[in-house]
Amino acid sequence: MTSATLGSQLRTATYHLSAPADATTPRLARKFVTGALEATRHPDLIESALVCVSDVVTNVVQHARVNGLSVEVAAYDRRVVIAVCDANAARRPYRRQAADADDEHGRGLMLVEALSHASGVSLVWDALNVIGKSVWFELRESGS
Repeated sequence: MTSATLGSQLRTATYHLSAPADATTPRLARKFVTGALEATRHPDLIESALVCVSDVVTNVVQHARVNGLSVEVAAYDRRVVIAVCDANAARRPYRRQAADADDEHGRGLMLVEALSHASGVSLVWDALNVIGKSVWFELRESGS
């Protein structure tokens, strides 16, 4: 896993979605991310973004034990950073080392790592208090 850096690229737009953590939210998050990437002229990143955001949002819905979540899309010139945040810092995702061919679960973070340039989990702070976590991933256009 590598860390994302801003470098000399300037943010061109930020989009934010707040939603309940329920079974319909992964679909809503996919539509939201599609719209944001189309609006910011990053259509080549949509396919990978949809797989990643679907897996991360589904993890929150199934495992975080929270009522709501947020999705943020930060668009830059040739890359985007997408973060899914929730209010339960104690229940952090972890990547399984391996999944059997017939396993229905356990591949989400492996897919995110495989499809993204960088990814990670960050704590969300309010002053000196941890108030949640953010699972993020960065996608870059070819040649970036």
